[in-house]
Amino acid sequence: MDLFSTSAPPEAPRPLADRLRPRRLAEVVGQDHLLGPEGPLGLMLARGSLGSVILWGPPGVGKTTIARLLAEEVGLAFEPLSAIFAGVQDLRRAFEGARLRRSQGQGRSRGTLLFVDEIHRFNKAQQDAFLPVMEDGTVVLVGATTENPSFELNAALLSRAQVLTLRRLEPSDLEALLLRAERELGRRLPLDPGARDALVEMADGDGRALLNLAEQVASWGDAQPLGAKALSERLRRRAALYDKAGEGHYNLISALHKSVRGSDPDAALYWLARMLEGGEDPRFLARRIVRMSVEDVGLADPEAQRLCLDAWETYERLGSPEGELALAAAVVRLALAPKSNAVYVAYKAARDLARRTGSAPPPKHILNAPTRLMREEGYGAGYAYDHDAADAFSGQDYFPEGMKRPVLYVPVERGAERELKRRLEHFAGLRAKRRET
Repeated sequence: MDLFSTSAPPEAPRPLADRLRPRRLAEVVGQDHLLGPEGPLGLMLARGSLGSVILWGPPGVGKTTIARLLAEEVGLAFEPLSAIFAGVQDLRRAFEGARLRRSQGQGRSRGTLLFVDEIHRFNKAQQDAFLPVMEDGTVVLVGATTENPSFELNAALLSRAQVLTLRRLEPSDLEALLLRAERELGRRLPLDPGARDALVEMADGDGRALLNLAEQVASWGDAQPLGAKALSERLRRRAALYDKAGEGHYNLISALHKSVRGSDPDAALYWLARMLEGGEDPRFLARRIVRMSVEDVGLADPEAQRLCLDAWETYERLGSPEGELALAAAVVRLALAPKSNAVYVAYKAARDLARRTGSAPPPKHILNAPTRLMREEGYGAGYAYDHDAADAFSGQDYFPEGMKRPVLYVPVERGAERELKRRLEHFAGLRAKRRET
């Protein structure tokens, strides 16, 4: 380049995702539940007024675009901020600008839509700073977040803004974006049908990611269509969204647990694989799998818990990836095992009963009496040694005196608990006979 040249260097071409940014709300894909005539934003726009909202959804689904187009639709000045880079001084400048605009403007131009990206990154004090300017109408706040607002935003802010959930883009939505990209590029992407499906899959519901991938493919200039295998060799598969410390972590472990409880080994294996592929600690999974065996299988298959503990130990000995197969085997066994939460329910009921009865002492007849004073006080008096009774069952009462005998454990008619239920009924019958005599 000539150092003495006065001509400006040519501008770099705008990225495809920026060139295809919707110019009207009708061009936004995948969010009709919000923007349609019966959607919350659609109804607001029909009235010609906009309230403060929090847009919650995954990356690449249109949060920033929707905020900008909302401002245009209702005639508000669009003031963008990013909570990643903004501080208190930036907020003050934005508020002062909105106040000035409000005092000097005419008609609808007096209003300001303050768009705050990644709003969950502001601390409580910074979030509180929005409250007065929202209440007096200085700004209409539109916050965007990928995190669950109920965990990340304070209650005062949430009470003044409606939370709207944006959906992950469906394959049909992504295909529509791909067609737009091809019209913008002026040619079809050199992909066969299988590769085209693979490209959509790689985007993982993120429209921006899809357009970036499409731009890469277009830049290769291939004359012949690529297959799915060739495409995957050239493109690094986008890592699946998985927040190991946040809501995604708990959503996926919930999906795994409920798939096991629902006796669906295929779904259980899928969610296990999703978590492992996302980088979840296999030891966390091993711990939760043991918990599933206790809570949802219980005594209907008493060997299941032992198998889960063995799977955990196998993982500790082998590590990844070999040890992960043991966890997969445990998940399949639990999914196909007979189910019972009878012990889980009984234990919760026992804890509730223990809290309500406080410090009620055991009946004296089952207390040890190692001293003369204790024997004089009646400790151990009348205790019946069960091994000396018929059927090795005395039928004595072991609950505190005066407490009505509760029924806590109710086994199910599945798996090994069938036999436990039979035994329980046998002892209940013997206990009733002892009372009669």
